[in-house]
Amino acid sequence: MARWVLHVDLDQFIAAVEVLRHPELRGRPVVVGGDGDPTKRGVVSTASYEAREHGVHSGLPLRTAAKRLPDAVFLPVDRAAYEEVSETVMEVLRSAGAVVEVLGWDEAFVGVDTEDPEAFGRSLARQVKEATQLDCTVGIGENKLQAKIATGFGKPAGVFRLTFANWFEVLGSRPTEALWGIGAKTAGKLAGLGIGTVSDLAAADPDALAAVFGPMTGPWLVLLARGRGDAEVDDSPYVARGHGREETFQRNIAGWSQVEAEVARIAGLLALDLASEPRPALRIVVKVRYAPFITETHGVTLATPSSDPAVIARAAAEALSRFTGRRPVRLLGVRAQFERGARLEGARLDRTLHADLAEGRVGGQRLPLGGDRETAALVQQAGAGVGLGHLPVGHRRRAH
Repeated sequence: MARWVLHVDLDQFIAAVEVLRHPELRGRPVVVGGDGDPTKRGVVSTASYEAREHGVHSGLPLRTAAKRLPDAVFLPVDRAAYEEVSETVMEVLRSAGAVVEVLGWDEAFVGVDTEDPEAFGRSLARQVKEATQLDCTVGIGENKLQAKIATGFGKPAGVFRLTFANWFEVLGSRPTEALWGIGAKTAGKLAGLGIGTVSDLAAADPDALAAVFGPMTGPWLVLLARGRGDAEVDDSPYVARGHGREETFQRNIAGWSQVEAEVARIAGLLALDLASEPRPALRIVVKVRYAPFITETHGVTLATPSSDPAVIARAAAEALSRFTGRRPVRLLGVRAQFERGARLEGARLDRTLHADLAEGRVGGQRLPLGGDRETAALVQQAGAGVGLGHLPVGHRRRAH
């Protein structure tokens, strides 16, 4: 019996939950973000399909969303409600007898042995619908990368299979940004090298990319373009890499002394949060978002891991001192990165979260290179040797 990875993704999750709570909003453009007041600073957490048709999407400033769609219904974020519905969905998935790796409120990987993954996926979607009245899309692949990308082709409320057999047929002519894990910045650098499509990247010389992106990242990009990725679905508990506090100010902070005071205050709040955290902080990172929307971060590695409020405050102040800009500030954040030690053994450290509910957007997850189906792929951290197996016929590496 074949082993498959399914990616289950709830359609317009937060907006859909709000429509269930407010049936009168069905068919109307709904935007969820911040406290629901589009005159304030904040970003869109999610938007209904009706709102997306007008260019409103996750991560868009609420004020911009209101300008694009003044007739939209704006609602505040209600974490508790979304978490409750999410847990119901995940229990439905687990009840199917498969291995479930939760990625966030609205998505999970499911590992299953079946000869008919489409039928299994449709069954999962039907069970989720019966339990929650929510629609979901199911992507099917031979690994997580394929399943995750497949979901995008199945939306909304569909099922789509993406495997090595149809990988280049579906993705070959698409831009490199179509790959999970490649964003605009990396795509831009690739374009500068004459690599514009997935097929281009799959045929690229991994050693040449290693020279540009580094000995691990360069070959990893080629693996992505060839559809390679981790096939192991892991249901071990999620353990956060860190914990942070941040605040968006409705009026810009112009004086740097006030910025210093606010960072000290936020660091104090973070220290209170860490009092119940068994792991000490290894590094403290400060985020500054200047007006209008330019973000910088600087961090300080602690001499010894600590949760002491005074140590965290000093580290935050030192990190802040590394900022050279003195422009007006709209957002400040302080984050503790935890020590990786014995307490983390057996725990999964990576997952993709739903769109950030404060400001900005959460980036994609880097897919591991490992997995029992990846024996042909070898990336040596020392840098030189890279064996990537063979390309499918018609996608051989080009001579340069």
